Amino acid sequence: MKLKTPYYFIEETKLLENMKKIAFIREQSGAKFVLALKCFSTWCVFDLMSKYMDGTTSSALYEAKLGYEKFGKEVHAYSVAYPKEEILELKKFADKIIFNSISQLNRFYPLVKNKNLGIRVNPKISYSHFDLADPARKNSRLGVINKKDILDNLNKINGLMFHFNCENEDADNLEQSLNYIGKNYSKMLEKVEWVSFGGGIYFTKDGYNIKKFCKILRDFSKKYNVQIYLEPGESSITMSAKLVTSVLDITHNGKDIAVIDSSTEAHMLDLLTYHTPAKMAKQKNAKHEYIVAGRTCLAGDIFGTYKFTKPLKIGDKIIFEDAAGYSMVKMNWFNGVPMPSIVVKRLNGKIELVKSFTYKDFAGNLS
Repeated sequence: MKLKTPYYFIEETKLLENMKKIAFIREQSGAKFVLALKCFSTWCVFDLMSKYMDGTTSSALYEAKLGYEKFGKEVHAYSVAYPKEEILELKKFADKIIFNSISQLNRFYPLVKNKNLGIRVNPKISYSHFDLADPARKNSRLGVINKKDILDNLNKINGLMFHFNCENEDADNLEQSLNYIGKNYSKMLEKVEWVSFGGGIYFTKDGYNIKKFCKILRDFSKKYNVQIYLEPGESSITMSAKLVTSVLDITHNGKDIAVIDSSTEAHMLDLLTYHTPAKMAKQKNAKHEYIVAGRTCLAGDIFGTYKFTKPLKIGDKIIFEDAAGYSMVKMNWFNGVPMPSIVVKRLNGKIELVKSFTYKDFAGNLS
């Protein structure tokens, strides 16, 4: 199949590697896994993922509905703040509704008191390489800090959510954090049915101590008699997709610059948000260095600086690795640049073009 760049290329065999790790952790620890749709909502591979995961978790109504309709199984609804109309819709199908504040819990409790409810707790500890993504940063609005407020409302809830990690690849740090949570929130933990430790735990990173991770979860669950939930996003889809692009032009301004038919601003927005370069596989004997830049008018639309085995020429393919997380869910129509197509290589080797975008999509997104 001849594919027009740019396109996201999802490989189910690589996705399956992550799913098998999740299956092992579920079996060894007793924890349940719900996919964080804020990171990855590309539902053309949900049939595979749903065989290994327990459901989905969302950050607003549309994600929750997508999980319900396309993934099935458990639907966890969370939002920093719900409007009333979303609560009225969510109560029809969500299995768990998690509130970010006591005020929202009390406001909507009469409408959802027959549902399985939770409250997000801010334990005032976190692990994050970026202040922007630190749930416990100064003056954070994420979760309840006052323990008395939670204790006073325990009769209204069934569970607690502690979402305090971002790309935490350190099992020892996680163990220390859960010990801290157990020590400081034991009175609450002993009275609820379940606890979610959110996402941001990088258990699919090479070298992560999965056996220790399983023991940490198993021991915590047994000690407090709670069902543990995890909400992986990136760890569900690590290294499962690439962004395939083509060189449109080559210029020079102090360094050689390759302009490609994609954009950080439009297609990999997190690169700009967190000031990180796109990942690219290293090439052997690479001596030819280029700044790889996007095609939009944004001066800082830069993927990174890379070395190549041969000098680049117009039409060459440039492939970025590990491109699934927070990319497709955030892609946009900035500059009217066409969105990348979505292509899947199935387990049987068949390649499917599952989604392409046209001018009608661009025009229809506006008014």
